[in-house]
Amino acid sequence: MSLRHLVLLKFKASVSPSEIAHIETEFTALKGKIDVVQALEWGTNNSPEGLAKGFSHCFQLTFADAAGRAAYLPHAAHLDFVEVLKPTLDDVLVLDYTAV
Repeated sequence: MSLRHLVLLKFKASVSPSEIAHIETEFTALKGKIDVVQALEWGTNNSPEGLAKGFSHCFQLTFADAAGRAAYLPHAAHLDFVEVLKPTLDDVLVLDYTAV
């Protein structure tokens, strides 16, 4: 069964739309740089419930299994992206699960 890696992002209020667009581009580019990423999809919150707690972006990566995730986490391209991302973040939530 596939393993999903869900990343929710809450940006600092001072982060500009162009900086956020750069983050979106860099995050989605990881699929082409890290071969264990089987799929990557993302979007921005559009829930009418008002329960997002300031999180605006959701990225979901799919791996074949835990071994794929284990290869992704320390991958140089991922670590480089994290260094670009960190200064823009107010908060992040990561949740991994096995699809059933």
